[in-house]
Amino acid sequence: MLELSDLRAVPLFDGLRDDQLQELLTGGDEVPILPGEVLWLEGERADYWWVVVDGSLDLSRRIGREDVVVGRMDMPGRWAGGFRAWDEHGVYLASARGVAPGRLLRVPASRLHELAEVWFPFAAHLVAGLYGTARSIEATARQRSALVTLGTLAAGLAHEINNPAAAAVRSAVELERACDGLLDALRQMATSGVTAPQFARLDSLRRGLKPAAAPADALETADREEELYGWLEGAGVERSWELASSLVSAGADVEWLQRAAATSGDRLEPSLVWVARTVDVASLLAEVRESTRRVSELVAGIKSYSQMDRASHQRVNVREGLESTLLVMGPRLRPGITVVRDWGGDVPLVDGMPGELNQVWTNLIDNAVDAMAGAGTLTVTTRRTGDAVVVEVGDTGAGMTPEVQQRAFEAFYTTKDVGRGTGLGLDIAQRIVVDRHGGSIEVQSRPGDTRLRVRLPIHAGSAPAR
Repeated sequence: MLELSDLRAVPLFDGLRDDQLQELLTGGDEVPILPGEVLWLEGERADYWWVVVDGSLDLSRRIGREDVVVGRMDMPGRWAGGFRAWDEHGVYLASARGVAPGRLLRVPASRLHELAEVWFPFAAHLVAGLYGTARSIEATARQRSALVTLGTLAAGLAHEINNPAAAAVRSAVELERACDGLLDALRQMATSGVTAPQFARLDSLRRGLKPAAAPADALETADREEELYGWLEGAGVERSWELASSLVSAGADVEWLQRAAATSGDRLEPSLVWVARTVDVASLLAEVRESTRRVSELVAGIKSYSQMDRASHQRVNVREGLESTLLVMGPRLRPGITVVRDWGGDVPLVDGMPGELNQVWTNLIDNAVDAMAGAGTLTVTTRRTGDAVVVEVGDTGAGMTPEVQQRAFEAFYTTKDVGRGTGLGLDIAQRIVVDRHGGSIEVQSRPGDTRLRVRLPIHAGSAPAR
């Protein structure tokens, strides 16, 4: 048991009277240092102030996948923890493991705060300010990390938008050439003497072509092109191979060519060239339409995700937020990730801040994707449970250990390597859900089935269903 003489020998306590040392002894207790034993863990609530009386400890932090020793408490008077005496969110900044046998004085942070306020109130205010500054610096560093991740996300979105935009540009260039070819084909038909009735019957045949709903097998397509090429060659058409490709894509076969020949007579080639050019123009227009639709869809999704044109607090459609988040996270979801959507049919709107909730969905989905290491099934579920809406994000990854599940919502705790993740920890996600929306968030995990479940009250002020 620690005695007054033990504390008197510690330089840290120089200047304290015997009655003050006795108050420390009364308010605290002795904890033995045993080699190899862990006394506290990084990221846990710093509910105690620890002072070395004798012996030594190693302090380590988790960096990437390694525990790195960042300091040693090996002299009487070295101390750690107690931060909750100044900040209710204070956590241990490193883990402590015993090295040399000895003793520690352990004082509850609440008691340390009381003593500091009585003994040296000015110094207590200085310490509180110092800790606040350190916390601000840490928050700024986390924000910077989040900005780097945001830049990566933005680069992925730029790539997503660039693909359909580039396709639209290419199709527009080809469309210009196809239109020139179409006009040229019309001139050839006019100069070759195609009559109005012949043109009308040919146009009717063209309209009767029905392209396949789904792309045909490459070998099947090649066989059909070869068949049409042979027929066109036999009919004396000069650009047989070029025309065969366009006509096959439009759904033409040998029977159709025979009807077109009967309609056109000796003007078959300019007639088929015109049909092929109209097919090319229609195909290119469809490509431009699809590409621009995709760009518009991406922009709408980003707009919905950012909530840049909406009030911060409103009635929120969680399905819409999840869909926009999945769209924004698109570059992270392939290949190898199968997304399963299970939207409940009776899910109402909830009172909330959609921009903040989208940050939560981003974090949960990003964690799930990381857990699956690029291959697996991501399941996103919404349903109504009593007076709450439940959103569940599940993955088929390796799962969380009981220790990780226990600490998942602690501040600054992470299992990811440096530079990975969104910069938004589950502790912040929990604050958004619990403090800002009055809901709850919980984790359920086993190998192959991990689920993060968020409950949001339908109306502000109502308790979430359990």
